[in-house]
Formats: sequence, C-alpha cells, structure tokens
Amino acid sequence: MSEANWLKEHPHAQELVWQLGGTSVTRTKIGRRKLRLFACGCCRLIWPQLDDSRLRDTVEVAERFADGQATATELSAAGSVAQATIPRNAHDFSDDDPNAQIHAAVAMVVSTTLVKPYSAAFGVTAYPMAFAGHRGGQKEADTLICALLRDIFGNPFRPVKVNKRWHTGTAVSLARGMYESRDFSAMPILADALQDAGCDNDDILTHCRDPKQVHVRGCWAVDLVLDKK
Repeated sequence: MSEANWLKEHPHAQELVWQLGGTSVTRTKIGRRKLRLFACGCCRLIWPQLDDSRLRDTVEVAERFADGQATATELSAAGSVAQATIPRNAHDFSDDDPNAQIHAAVAMVVSTTLVKPYSAAFGVTAYPMAFAGHRGGQKEADTLICALLRDIFGNPFRPVKVNKRWHTGTAVSLARGMYESRDFSAMPILADALQDAGCDNDDILTHCRDPKQVHVRGCWAVDLVLDKK
C-alpha cells in the first residue's frame, strides 16, 4: 500500500482494510490492539441500534480485551452470547429479509470477538449492509469507515513523534477523560493544551480540531498523549 492509496477516497472501504493488512503495522502489538478497537469503533457508531444489552456487553468485553483487561476465554464467551441473540442459522442479509439489519448488526458485534485482530477488523466491513444500514447508504458508510480507520491508524507513512514536554497534566487528563468516557467532544481543547505545551505539529493539531473527524477509542492522537502501547 502507498501513502496515496491510504489517503484517497475508496469506493469500497474493505479495500482499505485489506491494504492495511499487507503492512507491518498490523503485525505489531500496537497494531493488533488498534485493529480490534477499529472493529469495536464500528459497533460504537451504531450503539443506539444495539438495544440488546448482551450486544453492548460483548463490544465492551472486546474493548477490554484489546487493552489487556479481559481474557481470551471471556472474549470467546462474549462472542457466543452475542451470536445467541438471533435464531440459530438465521444469517440472511438479503434486502428482502426483514431481519437483515439485526443480523448484520449481530454479525458485526460477533466479529469484534474473533481470535485474530485483523479478522475482527476485516469482519465488521464484510457484510452487504455496511454499519447494518444504520449510517446512510453504501457510499456514506464507506466514507465513514475510512475516516474511522484514519482516526485510529493516522497516516502510517508519516508517524508523529511525541515530545515528552507535550505530556502536561492538562493534556493527559483531557485525553484520559475522553478515552474512558468515549466522549471525544473535548478534542479541540486537547489541541489547545498541546499547543500550549509547545506542540507545533500540524497533523496532530488538525486532527484534533477537525469538526468533521470521527473519534473512537484507539484514536491515534489520544493514544500518543496517553502513551498507549
């Protein structure tokens, strides 16, 4: 994958996930964590539609597993619980199936629990109804998935090096609060705190201040401030 391919608009978001799988990024500990958080992030973007608490609980277990706070046994069990929320062998995603949306949503949630992080990331984009049809048409959904990938992985071709001076109490507190609450509305304030600490990197400041950018757990800018490994 080239930098141009990473940054361009893709008609099919799964192509970008596939290209990312061919890079060394996905074979690192940090990359594996981010792949699973991407899968969870996709589910977070349809959170209101996951009205069965078992589905939400499964995503939360997958998030904890990504951060080393849940075991593989817990992850597998959570996947089985999520799968059991739909009738056995009911996996039809056809347009004329009245249950297609819920089947796709459950399949996304189950994907977050797959053993291999890349399979989890690829899996959430593998269904005919992107975001289970809850985030607009295919084009809009693909654009959103690509934005989510870039929020988590940044630009792999231009990694940002953090100056330890940027890790002020204010910046770290803001980043930690957003990470734990999953409310990223304070991103522009984080940019101000980083700039006050001497940060002059356009990539990180622009990312934090972009009003159109979606943010989820695993956001590369927040991870840098929190020194996530």
